Amino acid sequence: MSKRDFYDVLGVQKRATADELKSAYRKKAKELHPDRNPDDPKADQKFKELNEAYDVLKDDQKRAAYDQYGHGAFEGPGGGRGGGPGGFDFSTSFTDVFDDLFGEFMGGRRGGGGGNRAQRGSDLRYNMEITLEDAFAGKTVPIRVPGSVACEPCGGTGAEPGTKPQTCTTCSGIGKVRAQQGFFTIERTCPTCQGLGRMVKNPCRACSGAGRVQKERTINVSIPQGVADGNRIRLPTEGEAGLRGGPKGDLYIFLSVAPHPLFKREEENLHCRVPVSLTTAALGGHVEVPTLGGGRARISIPEGTQSGKQFRLRGKGMPGLRGQGPSGDLFVEVMVETPVNLNKKQQDLLREFEKAGSEKNSPETTNFFARLKEFFNDQKD
Repeated sequence: MSKRDFYDVLGVQKRATADELKSAYRKKAKELHPDRNPDDPKADQKFKELNEAYDVLKDDQKRAAYDQYGHGAFEGPGGGRGGGPGGFDFSTSFTDVFDDLFGEFMGGRRGGGGGNRAQRGSDLRYNMEITLEDAFAGKTVPIRVPGSVACEPCGGTGAEPGTKPQTCTTCSGIGKVRAQQGFFTIERTCPTCQGLGRMVKNPCRACSGAGRVQKERTINVSIPQGVADGNRIRLPTEGEAGLRGGPKGDLYIFLSVAPHPLFKREEENLHCRVPVSLTTAALGGHVEVPTLGGGRARISIPEGTQSGKQFRLRGKGMPGLRGQGPSGDLFVEVMVETPVNLNKKQQDLLREFEKAGSEKNSPETTNFFARLKEFFNDQKD
C-alpha cells in the first residue's frame, strides 16, 4: 500500500515553518493517540504514520531529501537512520509525544529532561463535619494536617546547604538510557540516578536527600456562610510539598453538615415542626418558634388550625452562599397534639364537649363519612 504524503498526514502546507510543523504534530498526536481511540482498530497505524511523518519533516536534512525524492529517499538498504524501517526511530518519537500528552497530567512541568522535571505535590483531602449553625453563620476552624513540607535547610533540593545536585553523567540528565537491539530501541530507567536525571553527592542531613520532611501543620479553614452538605473548599498550595522544587499540591476540605434536632434543610429553605395544643389549635392563639440565627419569631395561630398547616417566615432560612443572594424562608408546620394521660374530670369534660358538638364543628369528618356512604351505595348498585 502506498504511503500518504507526509505533509497531508500532518495537515500542513509544504512551506510550513518548524513551529507550524510542531504545533500541527502536537494537535494531531493528541487527536490520534491510541489511548484516546480504543475503538479504532487502525489507531496504532495512524499514530505511527503521524510520528513517521513528523520524524522526517522536523529534520532539515531529511525534509530536504523528502522534498526532492519523496518516500523513495528512505527506502532500500541504508536509507535514513534509526532502528525502524524507513529510518523511523519509533521509541524516540513516542517518548516525545507521551511527554507532550501526559506530562502535565502526571504532575510534571514543561522544560528540561524528563527525569529532571520538578513534580507537583499530591493533593490532600480532609473530611470535616460542621453543624447547621456553622453553615448558617460561617466559621473559622483550625485543623491539624499531617503531610510533607519542603525541607528548609536545603530548600527542597535534597542537597546539603551550599551544594547543588549534579547532572547524572550516565543519562545526561534525561533519566533514561537507550540501547539498540536489532530493529528495536530499548529504553530503560537510568540505573545510576533511578530516573531522577541528577545525583546528590552530598545529601542534606536534615531530610536525608529527600528534599522534604514529614510535618504536621495547623491551618485555619474559613467556612463561608450558606455552605451545604457535600460542598468542598479548595485551599491552593496547602497540600503535599512538590518534588525537586515543584509546586505544592492543594488541600480539599469536604464538608458534611450534621443533622439538626429542630430544623431540616432543603436548599436555602428551612423546615421546622412545632407542636400546638388542642385548645390553641381550636380557639386560636400565639406560639413562639426558634430561628436558626438564635432569635425567636411569634406566629399567630387562627381558630380551627389543623395539623399540617404551614406558616412561612420570609428571609428566616439559610443565607445565600458566602452571603450573596437572597436568604431562604423558614416553613413552620403545625402539629396539633392530642392530649394524653387524661384524668377523670378531663375525660368527662371531653365527653360533654362531644355531646354538645355538631357536624359543623368537624367538617372534615362529616365530609369524609358522607363520601364513604356514597361509596358503599355505589358498590351495592
